[in-house]
Amino acid sequence: MALLGVNIDHVATVRQARRTIEPDPVWAAVLAELGGADGITLHLREDRRHIQDRDLRVMKETVQVRMNLEMAASQEMTDIALQVKPAKVTLVPEKREEVTTEGGLDVMANRDRVKTCVDQLMSAGIEVSLFIDPTEKQIESSHKLEVQAVELHTGQYADAETMEIQALELSKLTESGGIASDLNMQLHMGHGLTYRNVQPVAAIPAVEELNIGHSIIARAVMVGMERAVREMKNLIG
Repeated sequence: MALLGVNIDHVATVRQARRTIEPDPVWAAVLAELGGADGITLHLREDRRHIQDRDLRVMKETVQVRMNLEMAASQEMTDIALQVKPAKVTLVPEKREEVTTEGGLDVMANRDRVKTCVDQLMSAGIEVSLFIDPTEKQIESSHKLEVQAVELHTGQYADAETMEIQALELSKLTESGGIASDLNMQLHMGHGLTYRNVQPVAAIPAVEELNIGHSIIARAVMVGMERAVREMKNLIG
């Protein structure tokens, strides 16, 4: 059964809309853990649009499950990660104008910058995953950097407008997942997954972890965080 990483960024998005102190993403992380989350994911963006440095520090001292820090492959973010030492760092592309992460990290085009970041993190004992598009070239480029894991971008599957396109995108994820598994890398997936579309992805062989945020937080507004996480856990199980 795939593990569930719950991304709590959108709790911070609501808080920052009013520049106040609530809702606190740390509280949300604790409730997600009580609901059965196997890990907590948070993205510290360079413009600090939602998660703040304080959230990261307090989260590290509060949650008992694994913390996964998503971040850009920059020296500023690397220095912060080396100070906080989360269990895992996932390197993602980042553009200031985007609403959410658009596409995977181009490992080939940014190899030197990514390698510098990866080497520093892994030397400190931090597990590293790269958030990439499901293509053989990106997976092989990630493998050459000796990272422990890749997280395949599931956005094209999630945004598919027809069943035929969705099936095609699912096959790409399955094939790419097989390539990553054959290279002995941990296989993670995430982006745009919901209660309606998650099960086929969770059923892909070798998938070890799913990272899901917006859909869980949206449901939690209606039914509460613990129940929302528990329902997602039941689906992927």
